[in-house]
Parts: sequence; structure tokens; C-alpha cells
Amino acid sequence: MRQIIRLISSLTLSFYLGLILLFFPGVLHASEQEAIFAGGCFWCLEHDLEDLSGVSSVESGYSGGSLPNPTYRDHQGHQEAVLVRFNPSKISYQKLLRSYWRNVDPLDGGGQFCDRGNSYRPVIFVRDDNQRKDAIQSLEFAANELGEQNDSIKLEIKDFKKFWIAEDYHQNFAKLNSLKYNFYRYSCGRDKRLEEIWGQEARTNEKWRGGEQI
Repeated sequence: MRQIIRLISSLTLSFYLGLILLFFPGVLHASEQEAIFAGGCFWCLEHDLEDLSGVSSVESGYSGGSLPNPTYRDHQGHQEAVLVRFNPSKISYQKLLRSYWRNVDPLDGGGQFCDRGNSYRPVIFVRDDNQRKDAIQSLEFAANELGEQNDSIKLEIKDFKKFWIAEDYHQNFAKLNSLKYNFYRYSCGRDKRLEEIWGQEARTNEKWRGGEQI
């Protein structure tokens, strides 16, 4: 009899959990947050951030402009960007920012590496006042680490409006097209330039030199 009661209780619980997931699919992901960054080719930035501990997904897309439904062929006014979903109990927004900074050239406002023009400008898109405060602080830490004045940093911090996901063939490009991706990344000089700027901190999220951040 007790086994039957346990079985009924288990089935009832499963039923209600199923209803919750059906009508409120975001419940299980309520603890996740989102960050939106632009930093040159979105193939590269997606690959740089997707394997960080605490990051659940990274999608390539377009943001920053007013053109609706942008595409790779026509995204005038937008930057190539990535949307990062992360668990703040495993990786803080501040630590994610450090990874982002160490994967871009913040001294170049005209593009990134071999990719030139507005589409490739580095931008941190902030979703709220807390993200804005953290982003501004990260700019100050980055400038200090590089030995630059704040106004030498060409990376922009602006309010997030909307993220448009890019075409399917752009998603997870580095892993699905490793030969083409690696050739592109090398020929573009991305890693060479990152090491020139950041030294041994390139592509890391180690604490800022000369200023600590959680």
C-alpha cells in the first residue's frame, strides 16, 4: 500500500512539474542572467566566451541599430554581437566583463583586428543600472591595467535595446567549422594583437592588475 501511495505521489508531482514547464518554461532558468557584447567577428567572441564555467549558452546576432530583422547581408547600423546567458552564482557579471575585455582591442574604435567598420566596433550593451555601473568600473580597471587614460579607450558602453539572433549557420561556427574558423582567426591576427595589448592576461578573466574586482 505504501508503495502505491509513493507511486501516486511521484506521478502527481511529475504531472504538476510538467504543467509548470509547459506554461512557465522560464522558471528553471530564473536564476540566469544575460549579457550582450560586441567585439568584432561574432564567431570569435562566441567561441571565446562559450566554454567559461557558469556560462550556459552564447548566441551570435546583431544589436545596437534600428534596422528591424537584420541579416548578415544587411545589418546596417548594428554591430555583430553575442548574447551570453550565465549563472551569476557561478560566474559574476564582473568576471564575465574581464573575459570580454581581454578578448577585444579596446583601443580600436574603428573595428576589430582585420575587420573594419561600424559592424565590428566594440560595445558593451547594458541591460540595467547595475550592469552599467559594473561596465563603467571595468573600463576604469582596463584603462589602468593598460596604462591608458579613460578617454583613450574607444570601447563604447550603451543601453541595450534588442538582440536579433543571426542565421543558423553562424551559430557555434568555430566548433562546426574548425578549419575555416582557425584559418580566419589566425589570418586576421586576433590572438597576436590580443597578446600585444594584454600580455599574459590575454583571453583570461584573472583579476585586474593594479585593481581588484570580485
